[in-house]
Amino acid sequence: MGVFTRRRLAAIALVATTALLTTTACGGDDEAADGGPVTLTVDVFGQFGYEKLYRQYEADHPGIKIVERGTGGNLDEYSPKLTQWLAAGKGAGDVVAIEEGLLVEYKANPQNFVNLLDHGAADLKGNFLEWKWNGGLTADGKQLIGLGTDVGGMAICYRKDLFAAAGLPTDREAVSKLWPTWQDYVRVGEQFKARNTGAAFLDAATNTFNTILLQTAGNTTGYSYYDTADKLVVDSNPAVRQAYDTTVDIIDSGLSGRYGAWSEEWVSAFKQAKFATIACPAWMTGVIEGNAGPDAKGKWDIAQVPGSGGNWGGSYLAVPKQSRHQAEAIELAKFLTSAKGQIGAFQEKGPLPSSPQALDDPAVVGSTNAYFSDAPVGKIFAAGAKSLKPVYMGPKNQAVRTEVENAVRTVELGQRNPAQGWTDATTNARKAAAK
Repeated sequence: MGVFTRRRLAAIALVATTALLTTTACGGDDEAADGGPVTLTVDVFGQFGYEKLYRQYEADHPGIKIVERGTGGNLDEYSPKLTQWLAAGKGAGDVVAIEEGLLVEYKANPQNFVNLLDHGAADLKGNFLEWKWNGGLTADGKQLIGLGTDVGGMAICYRKDLFAAAGLPTDREAVSKLWPTWQDYVRVGEQFKARNTGAAFLDAATNTFNTILLQTAGNTTGYSYYDTADKLVVDSNPAVRQAYDTTVDIIDSGLSGRYGAWSEEWVSAFKQAKFATIACPAWMTGVIEGNAGPDAKGKWDIAQVPGSGGNWGGSYLAVPKQSRHQAEAIELAKFLTSAKGQIGAFQEKGPLPSSPQALDDPAVVGSTNAYFSDAPVGKIFAAGAKSLKPVYMGPKNQAVRTEVENAVRTVELGQRNPAQGWTDATTNARKAAAK
């Protein structure tokens, strides 16, 4: 998600779940000791689409009960909690989701996780895209700390009713032809703005910035904030500056709704139809549906992303060594990341499989999404998944990304000019990397 997301990073609401995160993952121990069911806790962020899979697994494995804990799409809340639990040696779930941008940090302490290679996982290598499998391995290749869930893929999701109100085409193929480049996307946005529909053209500059960065990096250097030698290159990687400058053009054109991504205001903006387009990796479709609600069914559609491809999001499932039910947790992680599990998650919430077998399955290839005007999501997202170019994430990727996006946000809000924002981005990124 992501999944990819955040996940991969999908937020419906940041409510109620925080209290769950303060509990430990050992709730089923007493039951198991008494001959009752073994309770497995799964920690996730966002929507992984696992609910039906849990119930199926429980039905096929009497004596297993599964409880999911989550934080909406708030990685800034989820990751510190997971880090804290791992350091304390207690509190983490039996299975934990790790977003791809944070994976390098967790691989630096592989002793916190079960080595899945010791439990038959090597036989599963062919079930994943090669780069996705390799991403779960430690640098020496001796330990596999996570099995891949999804990949991101990229598109633009848009509101047909708002496009119609602005006198723009609404057919997805016609819309895709409007913006072969990001410069064209800005031009279309200016046309939309001129029609005064009462909605912004896009939701948040930070989401668009991240999309452009990952697309540009994937097609050029192959890395974003760190190079493959783990050297911080925020101010020397042309992909970062190009993404920043393009995003500034979008901001200067007044196209952003200036909603803080993943905030309650952002969630409300979906329901109130306050923006017309959003950068849309596969896992974002589930976020949009959840946030916009049933009344918006058929008002959304999906078009091609400007530029060429891209990948935003994707996660892994790992088993912390502190789990008291390691054997059961390992089998559950294998099931959830199997081709069958990935297909089920895709059908439920949209995270694009990282399994070649799943990507070739008719259930994925031929899939349409009724909420998005019966868009052929299988063709839109799955067709290019096998040729996705991964972007290397360095050891402090999430912390650095946060600082850069914070700087973009200050420019978006008019608190800093573009030159000041760039200085803040590079300066604060270096500080974050040094911590």
